[in-house]
Amino acid sequence: MIEHDEIIRKASQVFRGETPRMDSTELRTFVDTYIQRKDVFLNACERFGSPLYLIEEAVILERARRFSSAFQALLPQSRAYYAMKSNNHPAILPFVVKAGIGIDVSSGLELQAALDAGAEYIIFSGPGKTPEELSLAVLNEARVTVLMDSFAELGRLQEAAASEGIRIRAGIRISVDNRGLWRKFGIPMGRLIDFFSEAETCPNIELSGLQFHTSWNLNADGQVRFIARLAEAVSSLPEHHRSRIQFIDIGGGFWPVQGDWLQPAGTPEGQLVHAVTPSADLTLQHHRIPSSPIEDFARDIGEAVRRYLFPLCACSIWTEPGRWICHDSMSLLLKVVDRKADDLVITDGGTNIVGWERFETDYFPVINLTRPSLDEHECYVMGSLCTPRDLWGYAYFGSDIQPGDTLLIPTQGAYTYSLRQHFIKPLPESVILTEKGDLEKV
Repeated sequence: MIEHDEIIRKASQVFRGETPRMDSTELRTFVDTYIQRKDVFLNACERFGSPLYLIEEAVILERARRFSSAFQALLPQSRAYYAMKSNNHPAILPFVVKAGIGIDVSSGLELQAALDAGAEYIIFSGPGKTPEELSLAVLNEARVTVLMDSFAELGRLQEAAASEGIRIRAGIRISVDNRGLWRKFGIPMGRLIDFFSEAETCPNIELSGLQFHTSWNLNADGQVRFIARLAEAVSSLPEHHRSRIQFIDIGGGFWPVQGDWLQPAGTPEGQLVHAVTPSADLTLQHHRIPSSPIEDFARDIGEAVRRYLFPLCACSIWTEPGRWICHDSMSLLLKVVDRKADDLVITDGGTNIVGWERFETDYFPVINLTRPSLDEHECYVMGSLCTPRDLWGYAYFGSDIQPGDTLLIPTQGAYTYSLRQHFIKPLPESVILTEKGDLEKV
């Protein structure tokens, strides 16, 4: 048990390392980019109602192509796979395929969707794959690479492939942390030789690569460190094992260039303040943890790969961008239905739209498109669900806020639609803003 004095000492360290505040000019510039396009969003609401998901095709295509270009410029044999779990909207997959990106799936349901979308390159990752899911992968072996998560899964995949008389390409997921919850994923690196040896007894599996995944990467430091660790393990493999490594998948977790935008409750110091003084007013205090441009990720990872991995094996490098591609591709549109006080309004959509109470900790500006302004005003902007935690934000940008006003919450493309819930209120319709600028209902 930690002593009280030690707790106080650690708390003081938290405040000395306070999370960076968001630059107000940068925030207003960001908000203004949406205000300048308000007619597009207002038109969408007028035609299709609210609440509404609005997905921008041009953003998906630009992000996908920029990501691929950044890595291929430094690692010509690289290949990107869009992590479908980040946003599984059926309209997004064809855009990703159009941009030449593969699909990373984590279930049979996602695998079938990727196949239906016409993806030519699919990786099937994730723990606990069922025999039925593995059979679906086997039957589509020309398009699917299975990233095996355990020794038992190796056996199940061999059985599924042997039953169809098919040889399927596969890789091994390596755990980045053998402690706590992350033990769920992959095998310990120390058992890599054992896995290769056991795979030699599975004639229907073409073991061709390795995969790892570090999460929440604001820069490439964590990925570079693990690449160095992985190289040590690969160097200890016998040559006949190393020669089989045709790809190394470094996973995803690339953070979008905007960085991590947080409410005070999303910071360590904010949590401490709330614990000691629950009534503290931090409404208009926003934080931003910066992230690196994707070109910097590609540069640092490329240097690490050339230094540590290429001397050991001639392999291609795969990546699994999800959040980076879809983060700012989708906005939410809501209407104010009730103004209960000067500092409290209710909207026609609840947070079942995004599936979790993200706005208590994550900050995103609420923009009143009906009464636009670059001034932010304190106001509880809440949804219409029968729960007090149904919150969109503690403030809005606008000159005023009244019933009937149209509100926009941008950059809601990642880990929202995929987590939506059929809870109390119906889910929104979806509209695509096409690359040509047309609005099309999905």
